[in-house]
Amino acid sequence: MDLGLTGRTALVCSSTGGIGEAVARALAAEGAGVVICGRRGDRAREVAASLPSAVGVEVDLTVPDGPAALVAATTERFGPPDVLVLNGPGPRQGPAHGVDVADADGALDALLRPHLRLVALCLPAMRDRGWGRILAVGSSGVAAPLANMALSNLGRAALAGYLKTLAGEVAAAGVTVNMLLPGRIETDRLAAVDAANAERSGRTVAEVTRASLATIPAGRYGRPEEFAAAAAFLCGEPASYITGTALRCDGGLVRNL
Repeated sequence: MDLGLTGRTALVCSSTGGIGEAVARALAAEGAGVVICGRRGDRAREVAASLPSAVGVEVDLTVPDGPAALVAATTERFGPPDVLVLNGPGPRQGPAHGVDVADADGALDALLRPHLRLVALCLPAMRDRGWGRILAVGSSGVAAPLANMALSNLGRAALAGYLKTLAGEVAAAGVTVNMLLPGRIETDRLAAVDAANAERSGRTVAEVTRASLATIPAGRYGRPEEFAAAAAFLCGEPASYITGTALRCDGGLVRNL
């Protein structure tokens, strides 16, 4: 299937590893010019050098001028982004009891505010061109809040509410806005979560992993490439009538439709 991404510009946030890198590679394989970014500048440049048309940008999106610097670097290299993939590291694990205002602010600083700034910077050009894709990497916790992930549940739900509202406002301009929700995908982040759960529960990591796999109908963790394939489709031309939607890529983990 031709996704119609040849010559498009794709800005993929937090793409120096894990899911973000996989999405960037999938978009590059479809012919897009891709911006790889993250706090690890050397790694961003290394990933970019392995792709046919890409640039690596070192940036901290949690500082107020970070998003503007990133969009400026993107525009200088490729032009205004046609595709914006919102992605970022999750906050620390923990229960809802004891979360205070400072904790909530931290979650919003990581999971909401940088994305609001990026959308504000990228959306005008998308509307002017009559074509754009905004895709947020969320979490299965958006569909069913996850235990011991209170801050992630809080921040990602806030972003989901904003994007759903935005989708209805920009659809007629040819801009789609969606979320793609990973379940348990084999990344360094998942390994860290399993290790933390093992330490907290007094079990081994192997025991935690076995228990986790037992909750997934597919019987395994997902591969980043599987998630990236779904992301690339949602960013492509054939997905032009899909907007305001949260699609799960979780092996059946969340049991509601």
